[in-house]
Parts: sequence; C-alpha cells; structure tokens
Amino acid sequence: MDINIQYICPFWGQEHLTAEAFINKVIENDYQGIEIYLPETGLIKSSFINKIAGLQENNNGFIFIPQQLTAPGNDKVGDYIKRVEKKLFKLATYQPTFINSHTGKDYFSFDDNCRVIEACMNVSSKTGIKVLHETHRGRFSFHAASLIPYLEKFPELELTGDFSHFCTVSESLLSDQQSIIEKIISHVSYIHARVGYDQAPQVNDPFAPEWKIQLQRFTSWWDEIIKHNKKMGRKEIAICTEFGPPPYMPCMPYTQLPLADQWELNVKMKDYLKKHFNKNSA
Repeated sequence: MDINIQYICPFWGQEHLTAEAFINKVIENDYQGIEIYLPETGLIKSSFINKIAGLQENNNGFIFIPQQLTAPGNDKVGDYIKRVEKKLFKLATYQPTFINSHTGKDYFSFDDNCRVIEACMNVSSKTGIKVLHETHRGRFSFHAASLIPYLEKFPELELTGDFSHFCTVSESLLSDQQSIIEKIISHVSYIHARVGYDQAPQVNDPFAPEWKIQLQRFTSWWDEIIKHNKKMGRKEIAICTEFGPPPYMPCMPYTQLPLADQWELNVKMKDYLKKHFNKNSA
C-alpha cells in the first residue's frame, strides 16, 4: 500500500504577509496546508481563522496545524498545566487537523512532565483533536535517550519528528544512537523536514555540497519514518519544510543578512522530497 505525503508550509518567517496573501502563496507553491503559531488575540488571528474556515468549506483536504506554545514563565508545574490546557482547548475549537505541541520543560522532573503529557491526552480525549508532541530543545523531548522512558510509559504517544534538536543536544549525527532513534521513529506521525548538524538545528543551505552528509542522514531518517507509517497502515502523512528565519537562519556578522532565502529553501526542500519519495515509490 502506498502512502499519501502532504506538504505543509510554516507561517514562521512570513509574518509580514496577511492571511490571504500567505495562504494564496502556499497554494500557488503546491503546499497542502499550513502550520502556524496563532497569537492569543488580534487581527492576524481572526483573519487566519476566517480564511482557513472558508478554505476548508470548499476543500476539506486543506491541512491546518496550529502550534501550542506557552510563553516563558517561572510556573510551578500545576500552573503550567493550566496554561497549556487553556491553550489546547482554545485551539481545538478551530477544528484543526491536529495540534503540534511544544510540551513540558527540560528541567521538569520525569513525573511532572508525565503530568503535562497526561493533561494533553485528556484534552485530546475530550475534544477529539490529536495532540502531537514535537521533539524539541527545552521540552520533555529534548534529548533522544531521555525521551525513551516517556515512550515506554505512554506507548500511544505520537510525535512530531524534528531530529535536528537531538543532533544539537548530542553534538553529533547520532550514529552511535541508532537503536534509540529506531524506537523514536516508531512514534513519529508528522515530520519537520529541517536539516541540522552537530552545532546547530539549521544548516545555512542543505543543498550546498558541504552539507551532503547531513542531508543524506536526515533523508534516511525521513525514509524510515515514512516506511514505518506505511507499515502501520496509515494512508497519509504530513511533512512540514521547516527552515526558519533569522536567528535560526545563519547570518552574516554586522549586517545580519541571512545566508540564504528562507522561502526558497523551504520550497526547494519540498521539491526535493517530492522527487525523492516519488522515485522511491516507483
């Protein structure tokens, strides 16, 4: 059985555009959906919600992935959970395809992060909206090996796979952690296709020859994720080409000019992945 791969465009870095201009640009560039952090209030939030609702009336296949991000704070875990629950319940009212969550804190205890995960699962159960947890620095999922106990406790946990963070935290391409990565791959239901390396979560241009090894390594992980999802009988999977703007994008000193064009990198990555996966499925 084949699997339908849907390509998602991040709003991150395109905040200068209106909702209509951004979504038109997304559709014109052959993306099938968007991922976006929605502010609590304001014109940008209401305009996006209205635009997406109109789109989905005519095209229920358009994918809408809001992000759950909590503002930095010195919360105790109970207060943090209340903030996360409030955000998730609000996002669920917009009927997204699923929610991508930056969950927990790297400095919370294992038990406290488990309380956060359980709260997310409770919201998902009540609303019917899936919550996926991004592998990300600063969250409960910041490090590959330390993520495993959570997956053992919550075998149903679904992840957004962004392995660039693991590479940065471990200062390697994880060649010595293959068995750990295999366990994590079995939980990945959504891919953030950004290429990082041992010193940062984003290379300046993954298609430059000096990053050939890194591109190959990340592509091999994405291959394995796709294979696993096909094996599980899933009919589709989404991939977000998530190269970010400065300061994620490396910049020149003094001028702070970015070393590459973020939009062009994301479109180029989408086209690369389409060609790669079409070739492999032929």
